[in-house]
Amino acid sequence: MSAVKSSRRKPPRVGDNPIFRRLMIGIVLILGALLVLAPLIVIGFEAFSEGWRVYASTLADPDTRHAIFLTVVTALIAVPINTIFGVAAAWAITKFDFPGRRLLLVVIEIPFSISPIVAGVAYLFVYGLQGFFGPMFEAYDIKVLFALPGIVLASMFVTAPFVARELIPLMQAQGRDLEEAATSLGASGWRTFFSVTLPNIKWALLYGVVLCNARVMGEFGAVSVVSGNIRGQTNTLPLHIELLYHDYQAAGAFASASILAIIAVITIIAKVALERQGAGRVRRPALSTPAIPAAEPKP
Repeated sequence: MSAVKSSRRKPPRVGDNPIFRRLMIGIVLILGALLVLAPLIVIGFEAFSEGWRVYASTLADPDTRHAIFLTVVTALIAVPINTIFGVAAAWAITKFDFPGRRLLLVVIEIPFSISPIVAGVAYLFVYGLQGFFGPMFEAYDIKVLFALPGIVLASMFVTAPFVARELIPLMQAQGRDLEEAATSLGASGWRTFFSVTLPNIKWALLYGVVLCNARVMGEFGAVSVVSGNIRGQTNTLPLHIELLYHDYQAAGAFASASILAIIAVITIIAKVALERQGAGRVRRPALSTPAIPAAEPKP
């Protein structure tokens, strides 16, 4: 009997030992505190190290206000475009079979495998004066680089995969059954999307938008190459922080950095809230009967 009982014992799993489990949790908490929490505390402390007046005057400085304005405008342009691109790419990849489908998946992943600085340099060779399209834009007096269009293009390139990467696994898990049922009942493509597809992907979509927005506002490498670092004109908030730090205005640099830190905290809170709604996790929804609108009767 003892031999039978011993044969039925399950082999120990990694982490079953209480000492090992507590050790792993302790290491994670210590590293998290050192790598995440400590920098945020230092930013908050240094931002107010010279008092509220210096903090307020830094944020009221025209160059700082312009950097904040340019960062917000870039996000307002880049995030909606990347959202539309991500939804369209996910819809095409998961709902249709076509030649080049795998290639499209690879293209979407490219910004994650290329350094942002390399992407910025590539834009110089494409849209710069000596680039492929540069002479044509110069002939029509269209300024792309060292201006808002170049900053938006670089930000869009870096953040292009965020929405698509959140939607593609979820839409693959959901399959095509509901959309096919809607179209078989006479619903148009747009009505199928807004009545069937969008309600099933809304939390993952918001999840991707939040991550995309946070990355746009914090992007440094690609934007630093294509913007020209012109103070008060083409400096986004991350570039402005670097200029203040190089000018030995540490308190001003940390005051400006506190804005990005606040955005990061808000992003984390939004991320956790959306994860509780099911975003960020691939779940195959129950194939309940959705409210599929019937087709309009033909006259």
